[in-house]
Amino acid sequence: MKNKMLLLLFIGALLFVSCDKNEDQGKYADYQVARPLKISKTEFKNSVDIMPPLPIENSGKIYAYQNYIFVNDKFRGVHVIDNSDPKNPKKVSFIKIAGNVDISVKDNYLYADSLTDLIVLDISNLNDITVVNRLENVLRDNVVWPSEADFFEWEDIDYENEMIVGWEVVTERRSIEEYESQFVNRMDDVLFAEAANDVSVGQGGSLARFKIVDDFLYAVDSHNINIFNIADLENPEDLEDVYAGFDIETIFNQGHYLFLGSMRGMYIYDIASPATPALVSEFQHGTACDPVVVDGDYAYVTLRGGNQCGATESGLFIIDISNISQPELKVSYAMDGPYGLGIKDEKLFVCDGDSGLKVYDKTNVDDLIALNHFKNINTFDVIPLNDNLLMVGDEVLYQYAYLEKDIKLISTLQLN
Repeated sequence: MKNKMLLLLFIGALLFVSCDKNEDQGKYADYQVARPLKISKTEFKNSVDIMPPLPIENSGKIYAYQNYIFVNDKFRGVHVIDNSDPKNPKKVSFIKIAGNVDISVKDNYLYADSLTDLIVLDISNLNDITVVNRLENVLRDNVVWPSEADFFEWEDIDYENEMIVGWEVVTERRSIEEYESQFVNRMDDVLFAEAANDVSVGQGGSLARFKIVDDFLYAVDSHNINIFNIADLENPEDLEDVYAGFDIETIFNQGHYLFLGSMRGMYIYDIASPATPALVSEFQHGTACDPVVVDGDYAYVTLRGGNQCGATESGLFIIDISNISQPELKVSYAMDGPYGLGIKDEKLFVCDGDSGLKVYDKTNVDDLIALNHFKNINTFDVIPLNDNLLMVGDEVLYQYAYLEKDIKLISTLQLN
């Protein structure tokens, strides 16, 4: 009898736990939680350093200059890679820059963001990189938020003595009700807040926020185009910012036009007067993360929905800009979760996140022809160079050689 009672109690306990778990399943879910990466204000001011090669922690954007590749380590700095032999790239050094996400290079001078500061480095000798200038508080709204995050942890920050230089995103189980409440609050806050051919200049990918055109560096933050006259390469002149709207994310240049990608659309600015960019037109779409590249009469935009990127379905939008004052949607194609993209002649390369690298023939934009699909790799951004294609994703640098109707992998470099 005693054994039967114990058995009944045990079964009852299992049923209780099972019911409790089933009840929790309707109340809780896994979310992406962003935790702040903090350093002291004193350390921040002395945060630039040249170090031996280090393992990468969180690969970001890539940049190509002459025979070198620069890979951003989100919020930490830049890894320098010698690419004299694309089949055997070699790590050279690590440039430690707190809060760094973007760079641009001209005539051996590298410009990098360090939160709101602009750092200038002389890289004429990559074995002896030197800091030549630091312009403080010139990138006033240069705040990069992880778009995949559902929650931000703001607690335990000593704003008097500490600075947030970036974010670490982890998966945690949280209350669905808490998430929905926070999402509504965020939406309320938003509503109320309302040279590729120049060998002396490097080349960034479609996710870049820095762009050098002639003697000017344009750096977009979440609201503005920050403009610097860099005729004197060591001493950039901070000019008046141009307000461009909300959620500006990327910048691309063709001719005397800048194309800005934002979470709300694509904005086109005329830089015929380079110190004073003037809005020409805009193409609006639903809220989504949005890099853009341009080739001839068409702008190619990838939209990534979900999380803070918004509810828009993911896809590739091709926009007719033959009338620059009235851009119009030409055609769209479904994608899974695209990030960066690039163009080389008639080839279009799309980094479709976990779905891999997709290669198309874009001769007829109304009917893209799939040339190849490199699956089972995580993809982030690409740079189509004259002789080979660079791609970064999941802490790996990939390089491909162009074929007439395809591309082939020639090397990989583990960055971690």
